[in-house]
Amino acid sequence: MKILIKGGLIVNEGRVFKGSLLVDGERIEAVYAGENGPEVSADQTIDASGCYVLPGVIDEHVHFREPGLTDKATIDSESCAAAAGGVTTYFDMPNTVPQTTTLEALEEKFRIASKTSHVNYSFFFGATNDNAHLFSRLDVHRIPGIKLFMGSSTGNMLVDKDQALDTIFKTAKLPIMAHCEDTDIINRNMQMAKEGSDDPDVSLHPFIRSEEACMASTQKAVSLAKKHQARLHVAHLSTAEELELFAPCSVGSDTVAAKITAEVTVGHLFFSSSDYARLGARIKVNPAIKSPVDQFMLRQSLNDGRIATIATDHAPHLLSQKQGGCVKAASGMPTIQFSLVTMLELVDAGVLKMERLVELMAHNPARLFEVRERGFLSQGYKADIVIVRRDEPWTVTSETVLSKCGWSPLEGHTFRWHVEKTLCNGHLVYDQGWVNRQYIGQPVEFR
Repeated sequence: MKILIKGGLIVNEGRVFKGSLLVDGERIEAVYAGENGPEVSADQTIDASGCYVLPGVIDEHVHFREPGLTDKATIDSESCAAAAGGVTTYFDMPNTVPQTTTLEALEEKFRIASKTSHVNYSFFFGATNDNAHLFSRLDVHRIPGIKLFMGSSTGNMLVDKDQALDTIFKTAKLPIMAHCEDTDIINRNMQMAKEGSDDPDVSLHPFIRSEEACMASTQKAVSLAKKHQARLHVAHLSTAEELELFAPCSVGSDTVAAKITAEVTVGHLFFSSSDYARLGARIKVNPAIKSPVDQFMLRQSLNDGRIATIATDHAPHLLSQKQGGCVKAASGMPTIQFSLVTMLELVDAGVLKMERLVELMAHNPARLFEVRERGFLSQGYKADIVIVRRDEPWTVTSETVLSKCGWSPLEGHTFRWHVEKTLCNGHLVYDQGWVNRQYIGQPVEFR
């Protein structure tokens, strides 16, 4: 089937131009620049006039909870939310039940996704203190990397032994995505916070999971990566101080700087500690959302090359599990459905340009993890495409939320941007409120 997407503003590889895309089956057959569009025959024509046409978002950092935590979310439910948000590819994290720290658990996730994921998928393999011997058996063309938890609250996936860390960085041939927080510092801060209450108010979360805790652990990860010339990608940077550890780089190059990169999340860009009074534990995440100064500096770094990618760390919990303070309330929030429109709002605010947004949410994740034939609107690439329009205002309500948990920290927020349509491998998976639950996405291939 041929689909002509006609007359939109195409955003690709640093350019914005009026043009059209011709999709043939799963792939982009041609990209045409020009006002009127080509005279070609197509089975379906999509009028994209007044819209921007972007590569589908690659969200490199999600927690879809399956298997084992399906009261919160499933691959089925969260991939629907992804499609509605313009996300056509996701990489899921290993802290499920069972944890994705064995080859058998990894295969089970692929099996579930092959039957229930409505967009493209892959899964990180989780490092532990004693499973580095399995790294050589991982298929490097099938998974994006190895997830390493260097901070607490991740169950028995915490890797805190120096010898184990050294072995992981020495052994891993795939990119290492690291969650960096120093457990000893966090525990010390928690004891101080508990002097007033057994469950300190959530506003103390950035004190407990402090800038010092993040900086100490990130420094250690960077040092190990340099020592072993490993490929390191630090997840969810949350502090201005950590930014000093990263040099501006061209993602995908062979420079030293390009081998040590950082991600920032939509939550850390959109919220700051000033929002705890209004939203409480709804924005409790690890690492903690920090000060307005940290938020400002993270936003600034989007344009200077120190931040390589924007992801969500989408992590649903039931709202009943988000009650309480720093001890009792679960950490994590669902954001994937609204990540693109949130970042488009920051484009409107002048934080970054549309071209840079596409770089950070599609091009760079594809380059960094060496994704095959995705992340760009280029001839021969898979037709992962999202069409967005700035139009009448609309407000997020619980009824609009597709994540199984049924809530969003953005409830009550009014947007002007709309995800109009999402195509995954040339198939329409989302169209103005309708999700194609019959379509199943593809496993991602890596070079």
